[in-house]
Amino acid sequence: MLIYTANKDQFVRDVLHNEIDDRILGKMQACGLGGVSPAELASWRNSMQFMKNILDVRDVPDDAGVAIEYVIPQTGKRIDFILTGQNIEGQDTALIVELKQWETVEETHKDGIVRTFLGGSRREVPHPSYQAWSYAALLNDFNEAVEVHRINLKACAYLHNCVSDAVNSHFYRDHLERAPAFVKKDTERLRSFICQHVRRGDHNRIIYTIENGRIRPSKSLADHLASLLKGNREFLMIDDQKLVYESALEVAALGQTGRKQVLIVEGGPGTGKSVVAINLLVELIQRGLIAHYVTRNAAPRAVYETKLTGHFRRSHIGNLFKGSGAYHDAPANSLDVLIVDEAHRLNERSGMFQNLGINQVMEIIRASRTSIFFLDEDQRVTWKDIGSRQEIEHWARSEDTTVHRAVLRSQFRCNGSDGYLAWLDQALQIRDTANPDLDDLDYAVEVADSPTELHNRIRSLNESTNRARLVAGYCWDWISKKDPKKLDIEFPEHGFAMRWNLDKDGPLWIMQPESVNEIGCIHTCQGLELDHVGVIIGPDLIARNGRLIAQPEGRSRMDSSIKGYKTDRKKNAVEADAKAAAIIKNTYRTLMSRGTKGCLIWSCDAETNEYFKALLKRPHQPPINLPQEAADIPFRIIPEDEVQPFVNAVPLFDFHAAAGNFSEHQSVSGYQWVELPSYISPSPGMFVLQVIGESMNRRVPNGSWCLFEAPHGGTRQGKVVLVQHHDIQDPDTGATFTIKRYDSSKRSDPDTEWQHDQIILHPDSYDAGYQPIVLEDDSINELRVVGVLKAVLQ
Repeated sequence: MLIYTANKDQFVRDVLHNEIDDRILGKMQACGLGGVSPAELASWRNSMQFMKNILDVRDVPDDAGVAIEYVIPQTGKRIDFILTGQNIEGQDTALIVELKQWETVEETHKDGIVRTFLGGSRREVPHPSYQAWSYAALLNDFNEAVEVHRINLKACAYLHNCVSDAVNSHFYRDHLERAPAFVKKDTERLRSFICQHVRRGDHNRIIYTIENGRIRPSKSLADHLASLLKGNREFLMIDDQKLVYESALEVAALGQTGRKQVLIVEGGPGTGKSVVAINLLVELIQRGLIAHYVTRNAAPRAVYETKLTGHFRRSHIGNLFKGSGAYHDAPANSLDVLIVDEAHRLNERSGMFQNLGINQVMEIIRASRTSIFFLDEDQRVTWKDIGSRQEIEHWARSEDTTVHRAVLRSQFRCNGSDGYLAWLDQALQIRDTANPDLDDLDYAVEVADSPTELHNRIRSLNESTNRARLVAGYCWDWISKKDPKKLDIEFPEHGFAMRWNLDKDGPLWIMQPESVNEIGCIHTCQGLELDHVGVIIGPDLIARNGRLIAQPEGRSRMDSSIKGYKTDRKKNAVEADAKAAAIIKNTYRTLMSRGTKGCLIWSCDAETNEYFKALLKRPHQPPINLPQEAADIPFRIIPEDEVQPFVNAVPLFDFHAAAGNFSEHQSVSGYQWVELPSYISPSPGMFVLQVIGESMNRRVPNGSWCLFEAPHGGTRQGKVVLVQHHDIQDPDTGATFTIKRYDSSKRSDPDTEWQHDQIILHPDSYDAGYQPIVLEDDSINELRVVGVLKAVLQ
């Protein structure tokens, strides 16, 4: 989108007459882009004065073209300044100039990153040479006119107030070679650089040629990506990965011809979600579609770009790897396909202060013709994570989108297949499974006696492959961020002290050889894999008498993962505590499933370490999800003379709620009173029961003990409810009770204001074979909501 355009002569006069800022602002408002801050207006007045001084010489032709604040299509990125004309060979040229008002710049140890004072604080930001070059690369790779008309794109950066030379450090030589940087003292050098590339006027109206160019991937980009992927074993697809890949391509093709499409691909750790995502990205670009690989976390983006290119330097294909907040202001259907990896990590709002946009799921669906979400709800590990199948389906409906679903089942990451993950769920008391031990699994699990032993084992395993790392729960402050000489995680009694990894290598920490002597956390390893992972369990998860207890207060005050917990706990302590416990357990589940060959564990709490040691020694046992009369109730039963109803105890109903279809084989026959976990305060209407069945296993695993509360009125929409219906019987199980996600539609009624038109009870299962139960007409009146799910306790 063109904002301000003129020839050099007109630009010089607009600056000379102090009209340049008004003209730019007026054009922006005319284009529907709204206003800008006073600081940006001031920056135009300041920076354009410097550019006028550079250009106002005879050697720069008066009819050279000038474009200011050019909006790159489909990105929302604005190029500060473009000068167009012809070079000495007569080739059409567009020179991109990135303008900065910074006075000082500091070198960092990160590729393409500098540090400067910005927005009231010292911050790390992209190097302006990298920024300028990346804009040129976007036009080269995605504007057909640039390729067809062979427009020569050049780039540079001009820091007209800067007095430091750090921006030209040898460390940034790769970026400086592609786009030189000029500081305050370099006016003559910059003028000479401009005259080298723009010697004649813009006879061909180059900027308009670019503006009207068709947006599609260039052949050179497609060929380059194909060559990077060819023979790269990191991205080899097998079995159901290939099936999902072909299905995704079919859905993407549908999105190009008609209604918008959404594909939800569900799969646990190691099912190859990222492998499929990268293959899709490359293939879609080869097919001429605009596609991006999207994650909230920077680590997967940086690592997969590096694995494709084979080096740690920033490359032009980095323009294909985007953060999840990049689409809050993207026009509708402006992209062909958005491939969202780690979709469970999506947030509601975008921006550093969570103040941009409305909902990331909605914005991604709206911005693209086809959206592909790779999802594992068990890896939601922060308070703000909203990525769920229910959330995606909700926004897909609001955008009139066709929804498809696929499942990746094969476990390629862990040699122990899904058996290890099942054992992990059992060990972390997330859900009861049929894998209480590791018998017959080709996967190594060890429990160390000290952090020193753990680190020594990881270093030894790392020697040959550089694929073993130490990680930990975020329970220790990151003090080394401000003082690199300090150590973050210390256990003096063991002679152990190490620092977090989070600064120097950023998201590429997991690949750097020396990082075996640092400790990673959930934010730098989620979505990635190792051969062996060593996990330090912090004080946020402890075992007491065989029961794992989540302790949110054990997290570091610097960790934002559970930010919002204390506020929400004041509103509803039960829900907040259950959510915090799920986040903490999901965090360790994710950390402990990063290794393809083995996991080593050490807990800083002695009883917890013994708990995990005991699990490794446990002989094979039958699964715990037995009928209640044969199973141990995992709660203390309060003697009758001690019971204070809903003060120290709640009733345990003596029946199993089927997480399946209705059945008449189950009924309430009585109850005992049990003590709830210490973090839950009993209240009238609460009760506990066990849930049997697989139709809700994404939220309520088979055999789970759950806390319900009697309905108190208000909406039930979207909630998980326990319901009873005597007239519906399933031929296989025929049950009266079931739990499902409640969804209803209503119609107005002259007598009662409204009536239910339809009630749908939705399953929420990894098994796609379960179907919703639809109730209409008189059958609606027979439905009784017995309780609303408050928490999964065991």
